[in-house]
Parts: sequence; C-alpha cells; structure tokens
Amino acid sequence: MAPSASRVASTLLFCSVSLSPSRLRSSSLRKSSSSPIWDSPLVAPLHLSTTKRMAHSIARAVLGLTHPNKIDLPKISFAAQEIDLIEWKGDILAVGVTEKDIVKDENWKFKSSLLQKLDALVGGLLSEASTEEDFTGKAGQSTILRLPGSVAKRVGLFGIGSSASNLTYRNLGESVAAAAKSAQASHVAIALPFLEDIPADLKPSVASSLAIGAVLGIFDDNRFKSESKKTILKSIDILGLGNGPEIEKKLKYAGDVCSGIIFAKELVNAPANVLTPAVLAAEATRIASEHSDVLSAKILDVEQCQELKMGSYLGVGAASDNLPHFIHLCYKPPNGNVKTKLALVGKGLTFDSGGYNIKTGPGSSIELMKFDMGGSAAVLGAAKALGQVKPPGVEVHFIVAACENMISGKGMRPGDVVTASNGKTIEVNNTDAEGRLTLADALVYACHQGVEKIVDLATLTGACIVALGPSIAGVFTPNDNLANEVLGAAEVSGEKLWRMPLEESYWESMKSGVADMVNTGGRQGGAITAALFLKQFVNENVPWMHIDMAGPVWNDKKKSATGFGVLTLVEWVLKNSS
Repeated sequence: MAPSASRVASTLLFCSVSLSPSRLRSSSLRKSSSSPIWDSPLVAPLHLSTTKRMAHSIARAVLGLTHPNKIDLPKISFAAQEIDLIEWKGDILAVGVTEKDIVKDENWKFKSSLLQKLDALVGGLLSEASTEEDFTGKAGQSTILRLPGSVAKRVGLFGIGSSASNLTYRNLGESVAAAAKSAQASHVAIALPFLEDIPADLKPSVASSLAIGAVLGIFDDNRFKSESKKTILKSIDILGLGNGPEIEKKLKYAGDVCSGIIFAKELVNAPANVLTPAVLAAEATRIASEHSDVLSAKILDVEQCQELKMGSYLGVGAASDNLPHFIHLCYKPPNGNVKTKLALVGKGLTFDSGGYNIKTGPGSSIELMKFDMGGSAAVLGAAKALGQVKPPGVEVHFIVAACENMISGKGMRPGDVVTASNGKTIEVNNTDAEGRLTLADALVYACHQGVEKIVDLATLTGACIVALGPSIAGVFTPNDNLANEVLGAAEVSGEKLWRMPLEESYWESMKSGVADMVNTGGRQGGAITAALFLKQFVNENVPWMHIDMAGPVWNDKKKSATGFGVLTLVEWVLKNSS
C-alpha cells in the first residue's frame, strides 16, 4: 500500500481452512481434480474443510513455528417461522426496533401494537427498562430482560436506528449473535415490529440479511490463539417474514455468501509467515478443486510471467525469497451458456515492507501489512461464494498477481525503470507504491481474456483513507453505467462505496523524464493519481472500475479483517447473470 498520512430451515456451516504440506507441481491450466497437487514441505497451503478451520501439519516448520489451532466448526440452523411472538420458546427473543417503533404514549406505554403485546407478556417491564436505560432505538443500543419461568428465557430490544436497510438488518443480526454469545444461548429468535412496512417481495432479502449478520457476528477467528471459547448457538428462528421456497433459497444464499466472507477474513487475518504467495495460490487452486464443475485454476510461475513480459509485477516480487505466483481462476456456468464475461482483479501483496522506501515511524502500519492482500481475499472469497451459488449466463475471471514487497540485493530500487506487459515503461520513484505495479500487469492480463467489464479491488492508498475514513471505499471509473451497476450492488450488500473523480489534469504529476510515467505523484490527490495510473493498463473499450478499499479492509476496534468486498462482488455478478 502506498504511504499514508494515517492510518425456512436452512443450515449454514462456517467455512473452514486447514494447512497441509504443499507446493504447486504444475502451473498449467486445468480443471482442478480431487487428486493431490501438492508435494513439497516448503509451503503450507490453506485448505478448505468441513470440520476444521485452518488446522495443519507442516513437515518443515514455518517461521516462528506457527501452527493454527484445530477448531471444530459450529453450525447454525435458520428457520423462517410464522408464529405469534408470545408462543415462541427459546433462550432469547430479540426484537429489532427503529427509533419510531420505540415511541411511547402519555402513559409511557409503547404505541407499537407488537411491542404492547410483548410488554404485556412481561408485565410492563420492557417499557420500564427502556425508559430507565434511556433506550431510544438508536443503532447499537440494546436492553435485555431475563424472564424466569417464561416461554422465552430472555426478551430483548435491539436498536437499528432511524430507518431500516439491508445494512441495518445485517447489523441487527450481528448484535443478536453477540448477545447470544454473551448469554451462552443456543436457540434465539429475531422479530421485527414494522412488518407491514416491508414489501412482501423484499421479505426474503431481509431474512437473508439477518442471517448473514448473525453468522458473521458469531464467527471468531481463533486459529492463532492458545485458548478460545466454544460457541453454543445452534439455531435462529426468523419470525414473521414468511416461509416457503423463496425464503429458503435466500437463506441458502446467505450461507453461500457467508462462507466466502469468512474465507476472505481468514485469508486477511493469517500472518505473512503463514500466508505466502505460494499458499495463496494453493488456496485458490483448492477453491477450484472443491467446485470443479464450474471453476478451473491456472497458476503462472515466474518463468511463465516472464514469457508474458510482466516486468512491472515481477519487479515488485524480485526481492523476496517467497516467489511470485500469478493466480487465475475462471468460473463458467453449469449449462455452458455465456452471455457476459467479467473480470475481478485483486491486489495480492501478502506482505508489504515498502521495499527500499521502507515503512517507518508511527502511522506507517508496517505491522498490519499482512492485509495488503485484502483485494485478493475479496476476489477469492467471491469465487468461493459463486462456486456455490452457480449463477447462469456469466463467465467470471478471478485474477491475482500475488507476491511480497521486500528488501534485498536483487530487489527493485528507487529510480529503476520497469516495463509492463503492454509495453509501457514505468520509472519507480517510490517502491512503496508497489500495488499499482502488480495490478498493471494483472489488468493487461484481464483484458486479454476477452472480458466485457473489469473491477479491481486494492488496499492501494493511504490517501483514500484520509479522504473517506476507515469505513468507506473509494470508487473510480470513467464509465457511468458500470458505476451505477456496482453502486447498486453495494446498496444491496450494505457495503459503503463512494464514487471519486478521475481528474485527468492530475496526470501531469505522473509524467517521467526517462520513462512513460512514474509510479506515484505528489501527496495531493494521491488516490486519484493512483487510479489514473491503473487506467493506463486497461483497454479503452473495456469498462473498468477501481475500488480503493484501504480503509474498510480492516476493523481497528476489533483488530480483525472485515471481509469487505465479497458481498458487493457477488451481487454485481448476479446482476450480470441472465
């Protein structure tokens, strides 16, 4: 990353990852099969399994002797039910309320008929507690009562803010899951008092958002901790949103997407001494092998990348003992009919030291630079999810130029000139602006696949964090139609994107005296000039978008990855599906 100024019944089984001794034997394009493709103890790839999460045995120890724990995966069973709230039996009955729902009359009683009924069940304690605790329905607020002898052991109100959206429903699901973990509850229910305000055709999507939030809320990545608590939550009932095939389909979709998001989180959370470029490539191939009916894998080694003249990408990875691995997965629909071809390109720096322009001092965040492959995690997480959803009519190419940016005598130096695979030359005036160098060759490669649209994702600039903060990704594209498509998908997913300008006049700062361009301009408008740099490597007739996700890739408060981007990418692909 460039230097910054700061820094129905449906069962969802969590995705799981394990490590085993491995190394790519072949880099040719092939349909992945179940036969072993790893043979060297030098590399420990992440391996998806249905029972353990990133458990492994390594013949030759990785740096630091780090062995992720073997952790049994919990299951959460979701059921959409149409029953009266007061008849529900379980550990926690959670009711999501807006600020409007919590309004009381002159007698300090709820105006909402559903809350009135619930309050009567508990003898008026809910209205009393909400008043005493100043519960107003704001997002993040909650009040929970324990009710000995009642059909529901606990009843709680969970605030979702002034209005409801897919994002607020997801947040509600996360809040309920957190409460279930705290109370060691095994069976909970979620209900909404404003069901008449939700159109019937949107209710399955609401149920899906609640389920996604709950699964992500219950997930803890404890692979690298010596001790961890087991979650006992087994089932969640979603009340009042209907039942039947449509809602069951949406709950299955929630499970598929969650497996991709959790997978992306685990990739980003994994330390750089465990997740090397080779391991990332091994993991991508494993995804293809698990969904070989629709996914194929191609991994290019250094020699093959040299043949394709990827000098920009290879220059970044030259200093590291962990060799670059260029990853290409391809999704083709089961019926074989393709109407649209898309490419998702993700930045894959498994560690970024900054190179000779090394990251130093407070705010450099060098200790967090394992997350500099967050773009690739989003792309591979989407591949995993789409391998399960299997949308028709669309072909998708998932492309990652994986490498490390390190320092050695064979490494790239400030002032060096590298040549990208489209023939353009780049004067490297800052080795810490390396992500765009890898993306340059990845974008050229994507254009050669004959795709009609390209979206790239990267933890590219600190400037974007300064502009938009830690929760919003910047979007850059010269194509309004593509912007509307992706922003519409983000609206559905609840992930926050904001379109930024591509100010062509800023390109003046990117001109070089000895090459076609430099790889970074001045401090002003750094996110814009980075996007303008990438634009030089995309065919003019191919709609392209760059998403700078340097902020939302990581949650500083939780000190953990967010899985950002997966859900938006999946929704965008579905929009392009027939």
